[in-house]
Amino acid sequence: MTRELRPWAYGPFEVLLHAETHYRSGEDLDRRIAMIGFDNAIEVAITTYLNLNPIQRGNRQYPREDVEQWQRNYHTKLVFFFDECGNRGITPNARQDDLVWFHEVRNGQYHVGGATVPQRRELDGVRAAAIEVFSILFEEDDIEVLLEEYLAAMGPPPKPPRSDGEDRLIDNEYGMVEVCGQPEYMSDLLYALDPERYREVALELQANVTDQEDGEGAP
Repeated sequence: MTRELRPWAYGPFEVLLHAETHYRSGEDLDRRIAMIGFDNAIEVAITTYLNLNPIQRGNRQYPREDVEQWQRNYHTKLVFFFDECGNRGITPNARQDDLVWFHEVRNGQYHVGGATVPQRRELDGVRAAAIEVFSILFEEDDIEVLLEEYLAAMGPPPKPPRSDGEDRLIDNEYGMVEVCGQPEYMSDLLYALDPERYREVALELQANVTDQEDGEGAP
């Protein structure tokens, strides 16, 4: 069973969770998206926190003028976070200059469409920072465990259904394949390896059959 968060913490946490799903995939595109996502998670966490009613943030109150100044851009939001840590007597592991660097890497991916893939050390750094920012501002411990719980609850996506008719379409087209000296139906192999591709191939073959039938029926 997943631990419940306070209602106002779910939005920032979901941004963090989405970035985590891409971080764990490891593909180049996913690493780019994860870099953008963790950086966004930092900004969303700070923005959400500053917009809360004081009763939702431990009765901490800030002058309206200061909040408006902190909300100006990403860099002023970082100023707030590190000042807030100092006021609470907390020494964060993240460094402000590192977060600025991660944000510049993120901008290269997002605004310029950078062809480069973020380095693992950059991804690990921005991920750790995003987790720490969320943990401190929303006073939630064991965020790594919380991410594991929510990812486990999400589970793998369900496989698309298969049917005898689709099996016949694929097997009539591609026949059987010998695997380790044992003949196997192509439909069984394709569905086991990639259910989505199985579905796509079946639809393509069905479309070809329909086109042929339409052609035969034409005057």
